[in-house]
Amino acid sequence: MRAIPIVVLLTIAVSLGLLMGYQYLRRVRSKPVLIGMHFLFGAGSLEILAMLLRGAPDGTTVTPGPFGKVAAAFVVAALFSGVVGPMLGRHSRRTMNVALGTHASVAATAFILILIWVARGLG
Repeated sequence: MRAIPIVVLLTIAVSLGLLMGYQYLRRVRSKPVLIGMHFLFGAGSLEILAMLLRGAPDGTTVTPGPFGKVAAAFVVAALFSGVVGPMLGRHSRRTMNVALGTHASVAATAFILILIWVARGLG
């Protein structure tokens, strides 16, 4: 299994996240469809990452190496913080800013780690 799908899905998820972050800074509410697509592309990339690490339906597996497992953990943390963050920051703008900053930082770290992992040849 090639790494191109995970890079494409994560790039789309990051692009949508940047767009929603820009809208948040302008105090424009993001459309629910945009939020849903951002989540689906992020979750889809986690699914492909799991297939790369555990084995694809065609039987191919990739040795995770040092970046693979850490990148997977950061993608899981980004998805978790993206779901839990709005629940925590519902009543306070300050709490929402911290939650959004945490989500963006973890997600950016995951994206960079996956790019490094792919550039090094997946393990």
